[in-house]
Amino acid sequence: QVQLVESGGGLVQAGGSLRLSCAASGSGVSIISMGWYRQPPGKQREVVATISRIGNTNYADSVKGRFTISRDNAKTTVYLQMNSLKPEDTAVYYCKVRASSARDYWGQGTRVTVSS
Repeated sequence: QVQLVESGGGLVQAGGSLRLSCAASGSGVSIISMGWYRQPPGKQREVVATISRIGNTNYADSVKGRFTISRDNAKTTVYLQMNSLKPEDTAVYYCKVRASSARDYWGQGTRVTVSS
């Protein structure tokens, strides 16, 4: 089992920055990848950014150049630095971890609201 605790959401003006964190805990689980997803109001959940076990990163086109995904040396905490935020970035952001068993674990979500 993996438990995920997210933090860092909030209200920010357009052009501002926020940093999201997601701490993973649990025993006996090997993490293959970590990532951030978001669900805008009235829309489906979409991938924002992912980072693999060896550090390869991928970003949605809509956030390239503005968002950066990273993790700590222990590879148990993943971050999402969000700069130049836009109103269309408003969403509930979820952390996801994929284990070596191919099972996915999701965080509880943290709300990000960007005002214009």
